[in-house]
Amino acid sequence: MAWNEPGNQGKDPWGNRGGKDQGPPDLDEVFRKFTSRFGGGGNGGGSGNLSKMGVALVLVGAVIVWGLSGLYKVEEAERGVVLQFGQYHDLVGPGLKWKPTFVQTVYPINIQRVNRLNASGVMLTQDENVVTVQMEVQYRIEDPRKYLFSVTNPDQSLSEALDSALRYVVGHTTMDNILTVGREQVRSDTWAELDGIIEPYDMGIRVVDVAFKEARPPEEVKPAFDDAIAAQEDEERYVQEATAYTRQVEPQARGRAERMLREASAYKERVVLEAEGEVARFTSLLPQYEAAPEVTRERLYLETMEQVYSSTSKVMVDNKEGGSMFYLPLDKIIQGQSQNTQMAPAQQQSAPNRSVRTDTTNDRAGRSTTRQGRN
Repeated sequence: MAWNEPGNQGKDPWGNRGGKDQGPPDLDEVFRKFTSRFGGGGNGGGSGNLSKMGVALVLVGAVIVWGLSGLYKVEEAERGVVLQFGQYHDLVGPGLKWKPTFVQTVYPINIQRVNRLNASGVMLTQDENVVTVQMEVQYRIEDPRKYLFSVTNPDQSLSEALDSALRYVVGHTTMDNILTVGREQVRSDTWAELDGIIEPYDMGIRVVDVAFKEARPPEEVKPAFDDAIAAQEDEERYVQEATAYTRQVEPQARGRAERMLREASAYKERVVLEAEGEVARFTSLLPQYEAAPEVTRERLYLETMEQVYSSTSKVMVDNKEGGSMFYLPLDKIIQGQSQNTQMAPAQQQSAPNRSVRTDTTNDRAGRSTTRQGRN
């Protein structure tokens, strides 16, 4: 049976009996009862003092919590940007700090960390080829205030500036340079173009480095470009090998040329000196020849024959009286002596080999003259 049906004598939810008054309770009465119970149920003066003491304790606890909530720490590599009621107020250094909660807000910014952003995409080159390029920029925050308030999103702005600079540089470079020898030039040009783009925005960012990570042709034509790159690498290798060979051969050729020039100069000097010596010798012999022609002629003949026979191992003897010519096989004799010398090395060391040359000539009177010499 419901509480408001006829015949129900129980209590209704609002504290009425008999169901006569069905309205909601008085809120002032409920609050008054709650306050009296909180005060301990004594007389009116005592409950008022206790209520004031409780409120004071609550306020003191709230102040303590509020004060402790304002403590914060700024790391060594960070700088804190302080906002007061949403506006820039101050820039604090590292250490333990305090701020009034709900009045100031602190944003710590790391100024020593090197941040990285990547930019990549399919781009059109100057020679109307398509290439996929990926580049990374490394930057550091120098001015935290400008980094937070100069632009809405500095990281996104930097990424878009890098993409714009990269597309501009790739659009003014041929594909061969991008894929092979021009990568460093593309990197430096992109860095310079990026600095020029972000400078007017004054974002408090300094670009530390720009790295060229990857450049490749589209997958459909990649095998052909791989062959072209391999051919260019072979060309560079051949050029380097030829240069190394040139550097190796050229000094040798210069040395041989210098040696030949010096030998020719020495030969020239030797021939000139020998000619001058012959002239001097002839000049000195001329008075002797004029004084005794026959004797001088005979002496010159003998000296000439001695010079000729000194380089041969055979001696020819012209016997005008007998009418026959014979020779002594000194080469065989010397060979036999050398074999005997090898069999007796001690004798070879004690006595040097001596060979006797016998020259027999006939003077005009038909007399035989024998000369002995030592080789």
